[in-house]
Amino acid sequence: MPPARLRRSSPITLILAGILALGFLIFVFLPSRGVSDASKLKHRGAASNPLSPPSLPFRKSKSSSQRVPPPVVHYHLNNLTTSPTPIENRETVLVLSPLVKFYPGYWENLLQLSYPHELISLGFIIPKTREGNTATLALQAAVAKTQSGPESKRFSSVTIVRQDFEPPLSSQSEAERHKLENQKARRAAMARARNSLLFTTLGPATSWVLWLDADIIETPPTLLQDLASHDKPIIVPNCYQRFINVDTKKPDIRPYDYNSWQDSDTAQQIAQGMGNDDIIVEGYSEIATYRTLMAHLADTSGNRDPTKLMPLDGVGGTALLVKADVHRDGAMFPPFPFYHLIETEGFAKMARRLGWSSWGLPNYFVSLAALVFQNEGIPSNTRLHF
Repeated sequence: MPPARLRRSSPITLILAGILALGFLIFVFLPSRGVSDASKLKHRGAASNPLSPPSLPFRKSKSSSQRVPPPVVHYHLNNLTTSPTPIENRETVLVLSPLVKFYPGYWENLLQLSYPHELISLGFIIPKTREGNTATLALQAAVAKTQSGPESKRFSSVTIVRQDFEPPLSSQSEAERHKLENQKARRAAMARARNSLLFTTLGPATSWVLWLDADIIETPPTLLQDLASHDKPIIVPNCYQRFINVDTKKPDIRPYDYNSWQDSDTAQQIAQGMGNDDIIVEGYSEIATYRTLMAHLADTSGNRDPTKLMPLDGVGGTALLVKADVHRDGAMFPPFPFYHLIETEGFAKMARRLGWSSWGLPNYFVSLAALVFQNEGIPSNTRLHF
């Protein structure tokens, strides 16, 4: 047989072969777009992806191209620390505030916190009422200004949740809110709001949760470091309120939060005689519990010890620092009578049943705003020195 002759390749075949070879080399030696994007998402934090907690609203992509698959993120909670040196250990803090009215002093005080703001995430829950709408607009304006300002002042993230149930009281005046007959309904609603906010925002990288009422307008700049330095699972400072002293006609302070207390035999006896749906609330003459109230143990002298600790059975929520593991273990704010306690006081009881103790700082103060008293002579920028 005559030897076979090699078929001569056409130029088109050679060009196609070159393109295929080049594509193969790009595929082998360059990382895929999906891997790159997933890596970037992971480095920016899980919140940047709708399927990684804490979640973000899902929005369909307007692009016709294929969506990048969400990353699978692993969290080792045993490596998460809650230590007395949170800054050195880069521990993240979630500051949560139920909010009905926006106080500029509250936001200004937040900005003055010396804890690194890149380690602080903020969460708010606001009722869907006319007053809530006004508060939302004011809050969003403050957030936009801060988050577009100097990086050192920006917070790691800000979440605003709109409440999905109606408030039990038509008026949010201080007199109406503190009527004894309104306490069960009001505090049950507060508990529901706190739980909604907590379960929506608590992430796997959170070390501490600071509950801060939206009318707290003065705290030491080192509030977070000071409270965490005691290394307690639940710790609360003493909350005081501004007012005009009717005797001196001058600005003064008075105890405000009576929910931080040590229990008494009298209170336990009262509870034993109550129905299943009844609750004990503190600070009312109609229910004389004779509990030891932290609010009445404050030393306001100049040489007081602000680090003094006392064990507590009930806690208030005006400024409450909680190790995130306490919430992860299941301690929440009962919106129902729990051992005849509700909301923050019920939280302390629930935490104790889970093995976590509560502590108070009777000589460490935070200050509450009261606009009605500012109209009587206290300028809005007055800071009271304890």
